[in-house]
Parts: sequence; structure tokens; C-alpha cells
Amino acid sequence: MSNWGYAGEVSDIPAQDPAGPTQEFVSDVFARGCTSRAAFEDVTSKWASLALLALGEGRYRFNALRRRIDGVSERMLSQTLQTLERDGMLTREVLTAIPPRVEYSLTPLGTRVADQLRGLADLLEASVPEVEAARDTHERGRRGPSM
Repeated sequence: MSNWGYAGEVSDIPAQDPAGPTQEFVSDVFARGCTSRAAFEDVTSKWASLALLALGEGRYRFNALRRRIDGVSERMLSQTLQTLERDGMLTREVLTAIPPRVEYSLTPLGTRVADQLRGLADLLEASVPEVEAARDTHERGRRGPSM
């Protein structure tokens, strides 16, 4: 039986420990100080999600990745990639060439996260007509009745 789980999940609490797991063994994305929450915040930022989705397509050099993620600045992409590398989502490989090149690729964890994000992105892309209709309805309601 695993000590890792979410607070309140009785199935993840070892039966032999009547006090339950110590706080260091419980992951709860709703808890302010939980590592899973910090990683969730990192992954769900716009630029990180898009970087993970792009890297889910394969390895990228920095400038190619920047072109793939339309609108991201060089500085923001650099910070995002550093954060994702720190969280174990991607690797940065310096290739010995003239000039030196750097390529980014997903780790196994990054691949699992990117797969989940891909499902969400596919759902949202397929739902564009619904989203646009809802936005139009919302805007008409905010303007009040037309005359």
C-alpha cells in the first residue's frame, strides 16, 4: 500500500499506522505548501502548457520552439523552460557543434503531463464553436436588450 495519496483518501493510509501518514507523505494539490500544487501552478501557466504541448511533438531547439509558440518572448520562454527543467518535466541538452546548439525534450514525467494537456487542448479546439457562442451570448447580456 502506498503512502502517497491525497488527504482524506483512506485507501492510501497504511493500516498499521493509527495516526495516519505524516504530512511529508501526503500530497494534496489543494494544500498551500504542497509540491504538487507548486508544480500544478508551473505546468498550468499559459507558456508552460504550450511549451509542453510543443515538446510533446518532439525535440526542439530554442528558436524553433519560440517560433512554434506564437507570441512568447525570448525571456519568458527561457524562464518557462528553466522552471519546467527544475520540475523534472524536460531536459536541456547542449550539443557540441559550431556554433553550440541546445535542444529541449520531455522527460517521462513531462511526456505524461503533455499527454494530459494534449487531451485538454484537443477538447478546447473541438469546442471553439461552443465557446464563441457562449461568449457572444455573454456579451449580448452585458450590453442589455437591443432596441
